[in-house]
Amino acid sequence: MQVPAPFEYERATSVDHAIDLLQRLGDGARVVAGGHSLLPMMKLRLATPEYLIDLNDLADELGYIRFTDTEVRIGPMTRHRAMLDSEELFAAFPIFRDAERVIADPLVRNRGTLGGSLCQADPSEDLSSVCTTLNASCVIRGADGDRVVSMEEFHRGPYETAVGEAELLTEVRFPLRPGGSSAYEKVERRAGDWAVCAAGAALWLEDGVIADARVGLAAVGPNTTGIPEISRTLRGRAPTEEAWQEAGRIAAAACSPATDGRGTEEYKRHLADELTRRTLRRSAQRLTATAVPA
Repeated sequence: MQVPAPFEYERATSVDHAIDLLQRLGDGARVVAGGHSLLPMMKLRLATPEYLIDLNDLADELGYIRFTDTEVRIGPMTRHRAMLDSEELFAAFPIFRDAERVIADPLVRNRGTLGGSLCQADPSEDLSSVCTTLNASCVIRGADGDRVVSMEEFHRGPYETAVGEAELLTEVRFPLRPGGSSAYEKVERRAGDWAVCAAGAALWLEDGVIADARVGLAAVGPNTTGIPEISRTLRGRAPTEEAWQEAGRIAAAACSPATDGRGTEEYKRHLADELTRRTLRRSAQRLTATAVPA
């Protein structure tokens, strides 16, 4: 029988209230949003918080998708369903809809949140790979105010983030750049499962050549992994199959998968190669499809 250890329950009424509760209750407190990651861990007693601080009353304050001239800002209480259904977000970053379609099932997508996904810091988590691919930055708030960290700084290891004991993730920001598109691919053992390997790619073209490219991998290392060597290698090149093949080889060499019940190291490196090629290719195809003839 799966029964959590005893805990006390509080509902936060504002971000400041939540931070105050975290300060007062100390390291025995955890916050819960959608709950689809934390609650199963509590049932198995892999997580045993003394206090649970519910953030769901903050959905209006922290659940949004906002566009400025230079970036997209998404609140951490934004549900998967909202990101899946947003046509404006899809137009800017198709990778979001690609990823959201393969995250778990409708029940999870109706309740799960962006912030919960990132703060769980599971190496196989889809949206962490998306945020890495899109060069997102994370706003973290504590009693002393806000600080902003990159995705590389945010994830410090499996199930470990830069969010301190008395801090909250309050926003995720994505830079907007012209001439870009993106895509996501995932191999899983069954529909809605954690990834065996997943890859996200973002591509920007100028005058028919690659101005920039980013790839983020999930499930093939201790964190979701960005690969700067791919960016350096592809800049200035034509968007050709040869370029995608080279990027795939780099991805396979750069990741650090382990043999486990989902597959061998060799198989996972093969997937990193193949999925990197596919996502870069699809990103380029999307750019071609949306180009306006002269």
